[in-house]
Amino acid sequence: MTELDPVIHAQARLRVVATLSTLGTGDRITFPRLQELLGITAGNLSVHLRKLEDAGYVEIDKTHRGRTPTTLVRLSRRGRLAFEEYTENIRALLDPTDSKEPS
Repeated sequence: MTELDPVIHAQARLRVVATLSTLGTGDRITFPRLQELLGITAGNLSVHLRKLEDAGYVEIDKTHRGRTPTTLVRLSRRGRLAFEEYTENIRALLDPTDSKEPS
């Protein structure tokens, strides 16, 4: 049976990674915009981003725009690869007869 990445599999983290995967490679999104898109609290988002960051799946940059602190989030290369593998594993679970190997 195919194993699903437990870091990504939690519903909120899956939503975070799926949203970040729509950005171009290297593109970043502000924390408030990500929070708005996901419709979750700042505290909840922070907890899930920390788990994803600890796994190396997201990169978080804290900077300033003028005098305003800004937190920018992006999917790391490792995170993008993990999400691609996760989606392949989901597809395999949903349709085990769909094999990538030629018949």
